[in-house]
Amino acid sequence: MKVLVIGGGAREHALCRSLSLDPDVTALHCAPGNAGIAEVAELHGVNALDGQAVAELAAGLEADLVVVGPEAPLVAGVADAVRDRGIPVFGPSAQAAELEGSKAFAKDVMAAAAVPTARSYVCTTPEEIDAALDAFGAPYVVKDDGLAAGKGVVVTEDVEAARAHALACDRVVIEEFLDGPEVSLFAVTDGETVVPLQPAQDFKRAYDGDQGPNTGGMGAYSPLPWADPQLVDEVMATVLQPTVDELRRRGTPFSGLLYAGLAITSRGVRVIEFNARFGDPETQVVLARLKTPLAGLLHAAATGTLATFPPLRWSDGAAVTVVIASHNYPDTPRTGDPIDGLAEVVAEDAPKAYVLHAGTKRDDSGAVLSAGGRVLSVTATGSDLTTARQRAYRAVGRISLDGSQHRTDIAAKVADEAAGA
Repeated sequence: MKVLVIGGGAREHALCRSLSLDPDVTALHCAPGNAGIAEVAELHGVNALDGQAVAELAAGLEADLVVVGPEAPLVAGVADAVRDRGIPVFGPSAQAAELEGSKAFAKDVMAAAAVPTARSYVCTTPEEIDAALDAFGAPYVVKDDGLAAGKGVVVTEDVEAARAHALACDRVVIEEFLDGPEVSLFAVTDGETVVPLQPAQDFKRAYDGDQGPNTGGMGAYSPLPWADPQLVDEVMATVLQPTVDELRRRGTPFSGLLYAGLAITSRGVRVIEFNARFGDPETQVVLARLKTPLAGLLHAAATGTLATFPPLRWSDGAAVTVVIASHNYPDTPRTGDPIDGLAEVVAEDAPKAYVLHAGTKRDDSGAVLSAGGRVLSVTATGSDLTTARQRAYRAVGRISLDGSQHRTDIAAKVADEAAGA
């Protein structure tokens, strides 16, 4: 199978790494990719938002499968353009991707499918914004209706900060605050059959102790030893399958990766948001534990044959990923700084720990430089969370990037609790 992956972040590096380990993959390509992905896939320069350009590239490569990683190309209709050329593609249509592209659309789908979620108001005027903020009270949850690269949500006790964020958006969803721990659950679907993956938890705040601004995610771990063993079955029955069924009923079947961001509240499971693609950094830990070869699973979703796909196989161990971010992230990050220590991780820690590239590039001399806000995802596996965590942070310690930042408490609390149980 010849596979083309679209995107250039750590999520795409995780996908490419897993695909490169799949014996059924005979050729692996990525566009545009990054410095790390170049080590496992052939890179191609293409505008990832240009569906026709992506389709031309896929046809020229005689790709048997195209995997669209990020949300923006999906909302822009890239999967549609590839599908129109008769090439199997893992990723929803532009219409179905509105599940992520518009918070208001997602709320409408959830209401029709009786999916449990937070009460909310869609606001377009200052008067509607003030009324919604007043109705719910603090803490205020304000979400930009459109795509915002994981940074369009503000949760704050400060009504003026909430109002300012709302006024800066063309259309905004204001909703009630959901208490309880958050869980990310991915599911692969062909529009009818839904196959859940293992749950993970990510860390959105920039600093230790869940302090600081929201980010695209500073780390993640899997499995969740504290979660109810029936959680996946419950979410399948009340969230994932009803949502897929409702979209098919509307004539916009969802094929690809459906990501449910969940809150385990005192009143039960509630959906915080849907994404239409693999989440970053949760993908890094979920794929680290998946033993089933990835290409066949994604191809089955792309070709409508998931119903006959064998049950997924998982490792019994744990995985932890720690994000190394640029100076000043999540505000305007500093880029162009050299990254050292990558070879040491390969020499000393592989294969139990490895580095997935996000915002990186090579200069003319071949040196790896920072090129984005989130620069690297250091991922490790182990027999339990404590071991995986120790391996991840040992590898983080080998990497040098001037001014970089990372959280030191990823999975610390749950690892300590699991060790003491």
